[in-house]
Amino acid sequence: MARKKLVILGAGESGIGSAILGQKKGFDVFVSDSGTIKNKYKSVLYENGIRWEEKQHTEAEILSADLVMKSPGIPEKVPLVQKLMEKGVPVISEIEFAGRYTQAKTICITGSNGKTTTTLLIYDMMKRAGLNVGVAGNMGKSFAWQVAEEDFDLYVIELSSFQLDGMYEFRADVAILLNITPDHLDRYDYEMQNYVDSKFRILQNQRPEDYFIYCADDEVITSEIEKREIDAQMIPFSIKNKLAFGAWIENNELKVSINHNSFAMSIFDLALQGKHNTYNSMAAGLSGVVFRLRKEKIRQCLTDFQGVEHRLERFIKVHGIEFINDSKATNINSTWYALESMSTQVVWIVGGVDKGNDYSMLYDLVKTKVKAIVCLGKDNRKIIEAFDCIVKDIIDTDNMEEAVRNSYFLAGEGDTVLLSPACASFDLFQNYEERGQMFKQVVRNL
Repeated sequence: MARKKLVILGAGESGIGSAILGQKKGFDVFVSDSGTIKNKYKSVLYENGIRWEEKQHTEAEILSADLVMKSPGIPEKVPLVQKLMEKGVPVISEIEFAGRYTQAKTICITGSNGKTTTTLLIYDMMKRAGLNVGVAGNMGKSFAWQVAEEDFDLYVIELSSFQLDGMYEFRADVAILLNITPDHLDRYDYEMQNYVDSKFRILQNQRPEDYFIYCADDEVITSEIEKREIDAQMIPFSIKNKLAFGAWIENNELKVSINHNSFAMSIFDLALQGKHNTYNSMAAGLSGVVFRLRKEKIRQCLTDFQGVEHRLERFIKVHGIEFINDSKATNINSTWYALESMSTQVVWIVGGVDKGNDYSMLYDLVKTKVKAIVCLGKDNRKIIEAFDCIVKDIIDTDNMEEAVRNSYFLAGEGDTVLLSPACASFDLFQNYEERGQMFKQVVRNL
């Protein structure tokens, strides 16, 4: 009997992981990437005898597939993907593919902001509690690669809307929805409802014994919940209101209560400070209670978690000036959270590839917290025009050395220099990680 053919579009981490898993499960695997495949991935393909091509997509080869795993970075509107769909070839995401070959429990986290922090916080908590747990999604080893080579009982998975779009049969045992604010709307025909629908795919196939943990302060989420029939057990968390069930703040204490299982701790003891991080800590604490972890373990993890590189990373003080690397803030909302959590005067480094940003939602925070702005990008006119009447000192730069040097001169003792770009990094850097690493390197050289 002929083997089924699995074609993989995109040879990044998720693509190579899917190729390894596909081969292990008896598929005839072919990997195709329109760009250049990294050498470390090429060597894996060679070692495993997997056919591949780069810098092209051979249509005849691809259209003969029985199943296609598409990288989340490739939009569905691409003609090749449209042809596959017209032909009736299933096009799925790596998470969907890997999910078919594991019986492990899953905790899945999505939202416009805070996904990575919450995912790593929950992973850290489960690991410390002694569970046999893996972490997947947009970090580390891909889910498919781990399913192929590891034997975890539980996965904590960060899910972007693009990954959710290619998921059909997959089911999350615990689904966490942190927030929904406009992002990536270019992929959703500039229709907010399309993006909301994408995020709510995290609930698909959930059963009454599963859990849906969500932010009750997010109006988009709460209004969408009213339109839907949800089978899972719903657990809200809120900073604004006291709840009888879920997680909330009362007298500066974070309280969690689910089915007579409860615990409390001071919000001042949380390792991650700022309103957005309180939400992240609540979501993590709730998943700990759902999995019946010991209260001391949950409390300990929320108290001393180290945080995420490039996300509000306080890494050095130079002459009394604190430098914070928030390079992962690639949209307005992330930067809003960053500025909101600042308790000193800020010299703010901002700029890059604008995703249609509306800077007006930052005006109030910038008026009260920002003493100077340093723009870092190839074209900073929109930022300069947006804040010209609010901030006296605005400097235009197009390289990291100049941006850091100007920030250092503009800041005084007790101030903070915050790299929180609110934009993608592709004009000057390969990705937000490279931008953050270079920022830290230049600051250390001051």
